[in-house]
Amino acid sequence: MTPGLMGGRPTIRGLRFPVGDILELLADGMSSEEILNQHPILEKEDITAALYYASVRMKNTAILHTCT
Repeated sequence: MTPGLMGGRPTIRGLRFPVGDILELLADGMSSEEILNQHPILEKEDITAALYYASVRMKNTAILHTCT
């Protein structure tokens, strides 16, 4: 999540592509390949990351990133 980007919603790699949008596309039955074809800004790893994020959120786990 980047403050000020997409209203603070989690996005993929800081792009203006919300994680929730990927999850909705998958839930609507689109395959990863279809999503990647329709949204060339995305990479295969982005879809995996969205699923991982959803999994972590369902477990109510926080992921902290530190800056060095």
